[in-house]
Amino acid sequence: MQRKRYAPGRTRPTARTAVVLTSVLGLGLGLGLTGCSSGAPADDIAVDAKAGPAAPVAPPGRYRTLFEPCGAIPQAALKDLLPGAAALPDTERAKAYRGIAAVTYDTDRRVGCTWRADGPDTSHRLTLDIERVVSYDTTVSDADRAQEVFTGKQIGAGIPLAPTAPPTPTAPATTAPATTSPVGTPFSAQGKNPAAKPTATTAAPTPTPTGSGSPDPASTGLEPRLLDGLGDIAFLDDVLGKVGANVHQRSVSVVFRTSNVIVTVSYREQSTGSGEAPDSRELQEKARNLARLLADRLEE
Repeated sequence: MQRKRYAPGRTRPTARTAVVLTSVLGLGLGLGLTGCSSGAPADDIAVDAKAGPAAPVAPPGRYRTLFEPCGAIPQAALKDLLPGAAALPDTERAKAYRGIAAVTYDTDRRVGCTWRADGPDTSHRLTLDIERVVSYDTTVSDADRAQEVFTGKQIGAGIPLAPTAPPTPTAPATTAPATTSPVGTPFSAQGKNPAAKPTATTAAPTPTPTGSGSPDPASTGLEPRLLDGLGDIAFLDDVLGKVGANVHQRSVSVVFRTSNVIVTVSYREQSTGSGEAPDSRELQEKARNLARLLADRLEE
């Protein structure tokens, strides 16, 4: 019997074969889609489980800008602070009262101004520095960071962080003869102790403190110290120096902080050809009055 030849491409799938293939493909696609969709919620759950509560953010400072420093002091106050300017020609006097602005890169962060007037025997220099402190740590407020900066300035001036009570005087021994001790002897505003002539029974004079300010300052209350009623916290420093044989120079600085702003007022007087040093009480009073004026300006 002669066999039939095989002709390629002539065999066709039956209806039953098509049904089976369709079912298998549908099942495979269904399993694949189910596997992908079931993985997404698991990933989301893992991310949510790792996320904790948001860290608290410290509040910003009270001040966002600073006022223009050279125009912050009234001319009447400048006339009192720069007495030598009154004798200058009109153009020079106007220049002295106008001041010279400090060079800064961001006037919203730091500004300053300097005034100067020279007289025949004395010269005065006034410097104003205003800094707005910004904390880059989200857990530390601007005011707290400003307090850290203020504390550094206070330590640099050698002023204790907290006021100290004066030592309690001890009663003299009853068997010792009455003598005059120079310890605690008042001194003048110029920072000079009256001359004391010790006798054989008089104790040796107490050495003069080497820190800033005048010798034995506790006897007058003009020593470098913390100040009350000025900003959130404030201190005053007083330094007396000698530039030459007959040249005395006294610098008084008042530094105060209000929220995240630190203001420094530096007032210096230099006397020439006089045996008397610049008066501490007068310079401190003028510097403190100016600091109060600027503190009021910040409250506007």
